[in-house]
Amino acid sequence: MKLDILAFGAHPDDVELGCGGTIAKEIHLGKKVGIVDLTRGELGTRGSAEIRDNEAAKAAEILGVSVRENLRMRDGFFLNDEVHQLQIIEIIRKYQPEIVICNAIDDRHIDHAKGSSLVSDACFLSGLRKIETIYENQKQEAWRPKVVYHYIQWKNIEPDFVVDITGFEKKKVEAIMAYDSQFFNPDANEPVTPIATKNFMESINYRAQDLGRLIGTDFGEGFTVERYLAVNSLTDLM
Repeated sequence: MKLDILAFGAHPDDVELGCGGTIAKEIHLGKKVGIVDLTRGELGTRGSAEIRDNEAAKAAEILGVSVRENLRMRDGFFLNDEVHQLQIIEIIRKYQPEIVICNAIDDRHIDHAKGSSLVSDACFLSGLRKIETIYENQKQEAWRPKVVYHYIQWKNIEPDFVVDITGFEKKKVEAIMAYDSQFFNPDANEPVTPIATKNFMESINYRAQDLGRLIGTDFGEGFTVERYLAVNSLTDLM
């Protein structure tokens, strides 16, 4: 299956939090979108890997993605090395996305920046023909996505561009709340974590509103880029 967009997250729920509205909008516009989680989030304070598996499947169904895979790397301990790069390369060549979206370039959780650089480096390496990978007993063709974008997570990184997600903000929140083991629930009997607070849940909405305000819409999601954006004309920037 060839995808238009492939979104990576170090943990299940990263993609939903970082670019769930954008994904919902692109799918509505007819794009084929997939999600790849690097780990199962097994070191998370709340819930378990098995619970996160089920939550990720539910979130994927809510968003309507074409495929979701989990590479089962070690939560907290995966590295940006050859072994892990080759795993990502196989996935990129398998789905041949035009656009890759991945973790924030810098963030509170160490896996986010690691995941960001790992996926970015693998996107480049995937275009090198002399790196050979095999999938289902077939040699894979080299493939390099046209662009790599990074969503914004805990830290307030200055975006290079903002996507108008007005009309899709509720779908984003619905997908996030599929992870009910992870987020604020006044009746939960689990330890409190930075993302399991009422303030954090409210921040999802007010960040989207603030980014929307800055571009003249109701809701937005911000991204950073690795190279200059190219446009055909000034009207593309309106």
